[in-house]
Amino acid sequence: MHSITVRHNFETAHRLPHLPGKCESLHGHSWWAAVTLCASELPEDKVVVDFGTVKRLLRGWIDHHLDHGVLLGDGDPLVPVLADHGKVFVMAGWPTVEAVAELLGEVAGKLLSGILDTDEVHVAEVTVTETHLNQAMWRPPATPVPEAGP
Repeated sequence: MHSITVRHNFETAHRLPHLPGKCESLHGHSWWAAVTLCASELPEDKVVVDFGTVKRLLRGWIDHHLDHGVLLGDGDPLVPVLADHGKVFVMAGWPTVEAVAELLGEVAGKLLSGILDTDEVHVAEVTVTETHLNQAMWRPPATPVPEAGP
């Protein structure tokens, strides 16, 4: 197995009003995302995928949608208020670090689908760190292996 990992950081505020405690309040983090792509074998050019292309696509999406913005859940009453005053990304559910890792995994898969050979190269893991102490990891669900024929 061969893999590459691309990292990027972004500054984003969020809040978790469904959890009692200090995270109910709007607050910001210096987030770090690490996206790992894997290939079972290296192709002839000995490259899993070009780092430059992956960095441009992933960093471009993160910078456009999340960096220096606010990440809110679709049930948050602050969405309409803050949307009139700056960059707001609304996600299904609540923007926990676990949910952000899953979001970035799904986004990475869609962004890279045009350049990845899905049989050979895939998004294997996304780790998102919201503080130097707290991080979450997402891995895509395992693909069921078809049963052998008669």
